[in-house]
Amino acid sequence: MTEPAPTGPTPQPDATPPGAGLAALLARPGPVCVLLALVTLAVFWPLKNCDFISCDDPKYILSNPHVRQGLTLDGVAWAFGAGYASNWHPLTWLSHMLDVELFGLHPGGAHLVNLLLHVANSVLLFVLLRELTGAHWRSAWVAALFALHPLHVESVAWISERKDVLSTLFWMLTLLLYGRYVRESKVQGPQSRVFYGLALGCFVLGLMSKPMVVSLPGVLLLLDYWPLGRWNGARGKGRLRILWGLMVEKTPFLVLSGLSCAVTLMVQSRVLGSVTRYPMAGRVENAFVSYGRYLGKMLWPEDLALPYPYPGQWPLEWVGMAGVLVLGLSVGAVWVGRKLPFVVTGWYWFIGTLLPVIGLVQVGTQSMADRYTYVPLVGLFIVVAWGAEAALARGRIPWRVGAVAGAVVVGACALRTMDQLRYWRNSETLFRHTLALTSNNSPAYDNLGYYLYDHGRWEEAIQNYHQALKVNPADPVAYDDLGFCLYNQSRVEEAITNYERALSIKPDDVNALNNLGTALTRRKQFPEAIRCFEAALRLRPDYPDAHNNLGVVLDGLGKTEEAVRQYRLALRFAPDDVQAHNNLANALLGEGKDDEAIHHYRQALQLDPDFTQALNNLGWALAGHSRYGEAIACYNRALQLKPDDEMLHKNLGKILDRMGRNDEAIGQYTETLRLAPDDAEAHYCLGGVLARSGRRDEAVAHLTRALRLRPGNADIQRALQALGVTASE
Repeated sequence: MTEPAPTGPTPQPDATPPGAGLAALLARPGPVCVLLALVTLAVFWPLKNCDFISCDDPKYILSNPHVRQGLTLDGVAWAFGAGYASNWHPLTWLSHMLDVELFGLHPGGAHLVNLLLHVANSVLLFVLLRELTGAHWRSAWVAALFALHPLHVESVAWISERKDVLSTLFWMLTLLLYGRYVRESKVQGPQSRVFYGLALGCFVLGLMSKPMVVSLPGVLLLLDYWPLGRWNGARGKGRLRILWGLMVEKTPFLVLSGLSCAVTLMVQSRVLGSVTRYPMAGRVENAFVSYGRYLGKMLWPEDLALPYPYPGQWPLEWVGMAGVLVLGLSVGAVWVGRKLPFVVTGWYWFIGTLLPVIGLVQVGTQSMADRYTYVPLVGLFIVVAWGAEAALARGRIPWRVGAVAGAVVVGACALRTMDQLRYWRNSETLFRHTLALTSNNSPAYDNLGYYLYDHGRWEEAIQNYHQALKVNPADPVAYDDLGFCLYNQSRVEEAITNYERALSIKPDDVNALNNLGTALTRRKQFPEAIRCFEAALRLRPDYPDAHNNLGVVLDGLGKTEEAVRQYRLALRFAPDDVQAHNNLANALLGEGKDDEAIHHYRQALQLDPDFTQALNNLGWALAGHSRYGEAIACYNRALQLKPDDEMLHKNLGKILDRMGRNDEAIGQYTETLRLAPDDAEAHYCLGGVLARSGRRDEAVAHLTRALRLRPGNADIQRALQALGVTASE
């Protein structure tokens, strides 16, 4: 039976399908919630084996010093005070910190949290629609589409998109509490103000999770129209007075939305420079085309990619068709809405909630994004569900036909979602898939290159960065990452050239400044390197890599006290940085603070038990305190990991030599020279222990070889003279 336009907030229920068994069981809300949760978990369960991806996940989590420390008081203060990564969403940052606190830096736990939030959102959507409309089956179908539609994979599978699923949790709670406020207000219930306050509080939490929630006050007005029916019962000026009253009622929500917009624009001011790259006319054209593409992908979710590149200019016929489609449907929704008011609410829910991200204010280079549909598609799902029921009733089609058709659609979505999840296994599968579907996609090449160099596949990474620059010669990310690859292949001059190109495009790129400083350090241009690190730290004072690298340069220049300060700052922002622990320990050892140095070596090894550099340094520091047993244990462990490291063999030989274990020392020095035949120090040390063992001729041979490698060395000359040999013999 077709639903009439409601005359108030009285819900319009479905007719329960006849029969017993599963249909009767699912006619109750509890079993629907359980089934919806279980099916969603089953479909998305492969996420537990998916990795972080190279787009945003490093910036948001893996390289974020505040998130990496877990949930701390300093981290909470930072989350509320920072506009990091061009966003102000403190609750999202806190949720990532909690992930690290619970699961460490392992993607499986973070994926599970995203999935559980998505399940909660799906169940809340069902409860919300059922409570507002009384339509049990249609509400269940909308919630199932929301849970299983392939366009929502990006929001759930991408750990950095925690802001989508978290903000939507508060979005759903706000609408649910608002519905109860309206119900209490109708009967002048004493709890109406409580529900209003709770709804406003959840709205604030939503804004603190993702600023896209600013469109929620408009959705409240749409719900007032349908299904709450608060616009009905008056005509003309009377309706205008009602509408004005409803607007005034939303004033606190609107004020908070305005504040959120202001904060968002402020923190995104650095990236809003991309607006000038696309003129307003082009952005308007892209907005119309994007609305059309979102509609198409909702109906036929194929060729889903991350990201969709901005084309620069769409063909005129595309823009014309999209404009006619969007404007025609907008006018048609108002016309049809006189008899079918759910069309107005559903269509303008879709249009309005997409408006903040439709690209009129362009941030970034994407033309559209699947994740932007997470909340907006609910409006279209409502139109389809309630429209299908109206069509079935008008055509007197048996309910079973609609039930079967609905089940087929949901099943197809589930299968398509499972297929799409395959590409989210890691960055390589995801971005190779994107590159197969799109063209001229510089960000996809960048992100694939990042994954490849992170896995030591340098040449493949370099090829992808060249492709990115071929598409977009003004891509600072590609220049910076290409420079990093070249630097790690010891192509320092080429690396510097690329870092400088990145900085000529984006002078405030802290990564490029840090990388350029590192390359200049390799070239021994220490003053220039220091200027780079200091510039990076002015832009980002909590950048641990820049603090550590600045410390290395200062340490090398003999400014140990300043170096120690930089290492301590690096560890303040990244307590699990093993290299900073090792560097600080080395500097402390030079200051005679041996106990503290040993502590930091042990800290480094606690974080990375296979860090051979720290094992070597700790062993040497322990030997300096005659703790030979512990020192030898360090070297034995290090040699298990790197049996062909000549330095480890030589240092172990020195300790054994010091202990008087001559034969073992000779064995270690001999192994050192097998690996490095021209190591003058090893020849000298071996000559000394051979002399003490009464093996004069062998000692003379090694000392003579050492002197040839280091002509004029006084220590070697004295050792030879002690054996009765002059330097000229």
